[in-house]
Amino acid sequence: MSIAAVAFYAFSMSTLVGGVFTVVSRNPVHSVLWLILSFISAAGLFVLLGAEFVAMLLIIVYVGAVAVLFLFVVMMLDVDFAELKAEMARYLPLGLLIGVVVLIQLMFAFGVWDYSQGYQQRISEVIGNGTNTAELGAIIYDEYILIFQLSGLILLVAMIGAIVLTLRHREDIKRQDVFTQMMRDPEKAMELKDIKPGQGL
Repeated sequence: MSIAAVAFYAFSMSTLVGGVFTVVSRNPVHSVLWLILSFISAAGLFVLLGAEFVAMLLIIVYVGAVAVLFLFVVMMLDVDFAELKAEMARYLPLGLLIGVVVLIQLMFAFGVWDYSQGYQQRISEVIGNGTNTAELGAIIYDEYILIFQLSGLILLVAMIGAIVLTLRHREDIKRQDVFTQMMRDPEKAMELKDIKPGQGL
């Protein structure tokens, strides 16, 4: 067995193990650390495939920014994970049903999926004439620009949905209501006291 095959199996196993422990780990900090391991292992797989640019993107963007941000948020926010797990257990049957439906749809889609006619000629026109970065840019921003923009829009909608779902207004915190302050009645807001000298308040 060659060194490349050994590296492939090592990176594949660490990616799978990291992904599984990201989901099943009880400690959220440990989950983020397992996620970082999955990202680094996936970057190793991309290096073996010759896609160094994508591997560096995984290291710089996902490990260096996204995963570290997750780690800081998990460590600094006071999140009641017991309550979150109770909510997850409540919606687990519905989530499993949706997952099974999506899996069946993917099986039907990939069962009849095939390349279009003349795809090898189209790929040879774009790929093989430059570096990985130039070829990747030519494919993303020329052939698949609409799909690339739609994926960015989907990520934006997902980010807004996550903010809306996690936004909670606590009742025990006093908040400033600017409109109520501006529309208040001065006669009700202030009361003049006639204090006689020597009596105090």
